[in-house]
Amino acid sequence: MPTITKRQQKILELLEDTEQPCSGKQAIAALKKVSGELSKFNETLECHMRLGIEVKHADQQVRSTVVLPEGTGKEVKIAVVAKGEKIKEAEEAGADIVGAEDLVEKIQGGFFEFDKLVATPDAMGMLGKLGKLLGPKGLMPNPKAGTVTFDIKGAIKELKAGRVEFRADKQGMVHVPLGKMSFEEDALMKNFAALADAVLKAKPSASKGTYLKSVYLASTMGPGIKIDSKQLPLEIKEYVG
Repeated sequence: MPTITKRQQKILELLEDTEQPCSGKQAIAALKKVSGELSKFNETLECHMRLGIEVKHADQQVRSTVVLPEGTGKEVKIAVVAKGEKIKEAEEAGADIVGAEDLVEKIQGGFFEFDKLVATPDAMGMLGKLGKLLGPKGLMPNPKAGTVTFDIKGAIKELKAGRVEFRADKQGMVHVPLGKMSFEEDALMKNFAALADAVLKAKPSASKGTYLKSVYLASTMGPGIKIDSKQLPLEIKEYVG
């Protein structure tokens, strides 16, 4: 039989009063207790959802964005590729790195010291040749992610405030960070409710049967706790309205 480590045993003890599946509130409270007892760093709360979609079908893709009301707890470094007056707009809006062909060449040479890349539609032609570099890193600007837009000011503001992208992978899974475990429980719950609401609203019309197959919350190095998806709409209503 597999040997249970001291850490695993401690986790079991800390979670002995947490019945699963449970509410988001209960899961967050339990994970904060585990993280506080066992982690030596400020972990991140993560949400993992399995959706009832056929990802191979084009009409069942799930991809969108949501602004987490309490932010992610991470400082987001934003680069912008634009032309003309939009370069000045990006600078004034707080972009960390701004440029046109010069920035594209810099990226082509291996510069990736940014978390998000935003581009105006008329500048996307310059980025075409960088698809193989940006794509695998998840940095290629995309209209569905709100990173290809003429509203540079709005995009930067939302990204800085905590806008995150969610996208179902080949297994129909969605993985999203929801903030630091040092956040107050209520703040983490607001972020979780906002994400769950956005994912539900992104349900493809072609998807049949159960949409939310399973929902788990976990901390970076902690256990996964199963959420009662039937109770989730009530929690969303409480926090999102």
